[in-house]
Amino acid sequence: MDLETPEFYKRVLETALLAAAGPVPVSELRRLFVEEPAPDLVRRLLIELVDDWQGRGVELIQTAGGWRFQTRPEYQTYLDRLKEERPPKYSRAVLETLAIIAYRQPVTRGDIEDIRGVMVSTNVLKTLESRGWVDVVGHRDTPGRPGLYATTRKFLEDLGLRSLTELPPLTEIERIMDLVEIPGIPAGNVEKTE
Repeated sequence: MDLETPEFYKRVLETALLAAAGPVPVSELRRLFVEEPAPDLVRRLLIELVDDWQGRGVELIQTAGGWRFQTRPEYQTYLDRLKEERPPKYSRAVLETLAIIAYRQPVTRGDIEDIRGVMVSTNVLKTLESRGWVDVVGHRDTPGRPGLYATTRKFLEDLGLRSLTELPPLTEIERIMDLVEIPGIPAGNVEKTE
């Protein structure tokens, strides 16, 4: 096999991405070769790989951290049956806090409390920080210098997003939340806790 053809480069890229533990940026993918191919060529080959993997149980996607292969969402339920440990469950307070940070960042704990209308437990923020989804990115120049929370690159990678602009619009989330029914509580009438 000729080692300088685009087809060879594409197979090396595919192999490296299948073996990688996480997303790999184009700059690192270029380093796979003795003579680094142009970034445009690597991007074009990655797009070809996306097309090559259409119709399979795995897809190649671009996230904030680079390119990675992942299971298509429609097959994840089958793979979950093989797992012995269950994924962590997050309280409504954790999810609401994460959503506020994602859509309004950077925000202080006080900002989050104003929006939610209830106090934010320290454990809620610790949960999000320990997961690596949020971090303190600075401090507001007000008395007490409260920390400003923002989402991290890991948050984007775990959600399979390239940037925050790929988050669904808030109007869509509100529409979905109005349709959610929790036993004993009418849809759209959920009390906030924590």
